[in-house]
Formats: sequence, C-alpha cells, structure tokens
Amino acid sequence: MKLHAPKNICEAISKIAVVASACLVILATQSAFAAQDKSSVPPSALYHQAWRLIKDSYYERNYNGQDWSRWQHRYDGKLKDLDDAHKAVETMLASLGDPYTRFLNRDAFDEEKSQIEARLFGVGMQLGMNKEHRVVVIAPIEGTPAANAGIHSGDEIIEVDDKQVKGQSLDQVVKQIRGPINSKVAITISRGTEKKRLTMVRAEIPIRAVANAEVLPGNLGYIRLDSFISSKANDEMRESLRKLAPTDGIVLDLRNNPGGLLSNAIEIANMFLDHGIIVSTIDADGYKSPTPCSQRPTTRKPLVVLINPGSASASEILSGALRDNDRAKLIGQKSFGKGLVQAINKLDDGSGINVTIARYLTPNDTDIHKHGIVPDYEVEIKEEDFKAGKGPWWIDPNMTNFKRSALDGKDVQLSKAVEVLKKEIASQTHTATTPATTVKY
Repeated sequence: MKLHAPKNICEAISKIAVVASACLVILATQSAFAAQDKSSVPPSALYHQAWRLIKDSYYERNYNGQDWSRWQHRYDGKLKDLDDAHKAVETMLASLGDPYTRFLNRDAFDEEKSQIEARLFGVGMQLGMNKEHRVVVIAPIEGTPAANAGIHSGDEIIEVDDKQVKGQSLDQVVKQIRGPINSKVAITISRGTEKKRLTMVRAEIPIRAVANAEVLPGNLGYIRLDSFISSKANDEMRESLRKLAPTDGIVLDLRNNPGGLLSNAIEIANMFLDHGIIVSTIDADGYKSPTPCSQRPTTRKPLVVLINPGSASASEILSGALRDNDRAKLIGQKSFGKGLVQAINKLDDGSGINVTIARYLTPNDTDIHKHGIVPDYEVEIKEEDFKAGKGPWWIDPNMTNFKRSALDGKDVQLSKAVEVLKKEIASQTHTATTPATTVKY
C-alpha cells in the first residue's frame, strides 16, 4: 500500500511569517490590482458584480447543473452592508461545487497580491506548528530583523506584543507578526529554560521562490522551487541555472510546491525545452489553445524532477511538459491532481474572487485533474520514513532537527533522483562519445 505524505506535514510544516502558500494556477493582469474607492460601494452592486463575473467567465456553462439566473436577484433588498454582500457571494459561489472558485476578503486578496509582487512586511522567519501545537521557528531568513535580533532555529514563540499565542492557529500568529514597514513588534521566545523578549522593526522581507540552488556531490546541480506565485520566480530560476551552469546535470525539486502563476510555469518550462507543446488550455466554449515552447532553452543539461502529493497546478504543468516532451524523468510520488486554471478578479470594495476559467491538458493531451501525474520512478514514503528523517530533507515532523540539508543523504526520494540523474548523464555522455558508424562503398 502506498502512503501519501501525512496531510498535517504537507500543510502545516512550513509557513513563513511573511507569506502564505498559493494553491492555484492564476492568470493575473495588472488591472486586477487597480486601486478603487471602497467606502461608496453599495452592497447590492458588489453582489451583482460578482454574479456577472461568474456568468461571463466561469468555465462550465451549466454552472454545476443550475440556471445561473436563479442567483441574480436572490438577495435584492436583503443586503444591508458589505459583510452581508460577502456572505451572499460566498453562498452563491458554493453552489458551483468548485473549491478553486472562491471569494477572498480584502486581507486575503491583498496577501495574494503581495505574494505575486513578492513584497511582504514582517520580521523574516519561517514558522511551523509542532505536534504539541506550539509555534516553532524553523529558520530565520538571513539578513532580516529576526536573524539580526538573534532568533534561532528551534526557538518557540510564546508571545507577540506581550499577548500569549497559546491556543492560536499558525495563521493567527503569523498575522500578528506581520505589519506595516518600520513599525515595531515585540516577540517573546523560549529557548530551553531561557526566555527572551526581542523588539524588532518590521521590514520588507525578501520572498524567495527558489529556496535552494546548490551543488550536490558528483557535480550535480540541485534547485528547490517552493512556489510559482512570485513575479520574480522566473528571474530566480534563471539566476539559479546560471549559478549551476558548471554542473553535469540538474535535480529540480517541486515537492510540496502548490503552484502559482500559469505564466511562470510556461516561462520556466521554456528554460528547459527546445521543442514541443508546454500546455493546452480549454475554455468555456471548448476552444483548445496549445502553448508551444519558444525553442530557446537556457540549459540542455540532463534533468530529473521530484514530485509528491504536495506538487500541484503549476508544478504539474511544468512536470507534465518536461515528461511528455521526453526532457526529464519524474521521481517521487503521484502529484496532487489540479488541472484547472483560475483568474484573479478584484471587486470594487477591494475584495476579490478567483474564478476557474479553463482546464488544461499536458502536451500528450492528458487531463490530470483529480488524477495527478504518476512519476517514472515511484518512491513511497511511509510514516516511519518521515519520523526517521527520510522524507523531504527540509521537513521535520518532530520539529527538533533544524540542521538537515540536501547534502545529508537521508532523503530517500532525493537519493533516487541523484541515482537516476547519474544514469542519464552517463547515457548522454556515452551517446556523445560513441563514434558514428561509417560505410564505404
């Protein structure tokens, strides 16, 4: 029996105090983020704006088997304020039965915008919640207020601005730590028997899409791409490939990467492909739009890709493009299975809706929605493997070992990827050095 990564590990192990994970493929336009006056928006107008948005752009014209006009005037005269309008919009969207078409309040919409712009303000530390429901520092981010104040991996956060965090969710604690740039926040930590109250000035925190780019033993490049949501993800990937240009091959780690911008997935695929289709989208009218590669790759080095059940949407687009075009072998576990495309839409009061506008197919015309992508080399991870530190190297379910690295050799899926990559390099080297057979007449 194959065992997927425990859900609590995939979802709760890694939260940065300045960013939340993106879980969808997004088509975004600058106009979606235009500033508008929120104070004068009538609740009924906001609701009808949302209704019209779904009517015009939702990818399934049967709207989950209902006549969409039934919602048009359902709340006429009943919405007293914007909170009422928000609840009505949420109820209307729920009737679609689509978890990816969802309402975002102003805070959630602003956070999504901040992730795309890669601009967030806080103190700069990666947090997790352990099995005792304590908020623990996984790592401070180098050069940030948290690192400069002496925050260490393993420190427990016990108070924020002298208010205890016990009993709060990880998201609630993160929200308290964030705040306007140049404002102060006091964080009390527990380190063993010692308690410290540290006052920090919030700053703009660098949000890295590429979490690691390093050289593994054997002159192998390793890149861990955390997310496709940042508009800077493409530049970071190019820089990583330049840094690793002297290596003989590359391991691209997309495990637990929940996705992000469709445009990023396409552009990063272009960095590796010299032929073929990257992805095809199918809109509400059934029109299929294939996206061919640009045929100008950044690298042609041998490549393997790591995926697991936490690899979704844009991760699956990239993985499918590389595998279907015979550019890379996939190693790990079956991916999440999200084959839908959403568009960001800002409502007039500053809230928003992510609307499913299309579905997508891999280059071989495979619909992976609710099915996922099965890797070429399956490496199962059992619960005892996680406990023994054999899962993804940056994940410690016990929240006790903060010194692991991609170089420690304990990550069984990464070890398999290295093994496969070495074979790919050897195969390509043999092919390149074998002289062509000549026939004389």
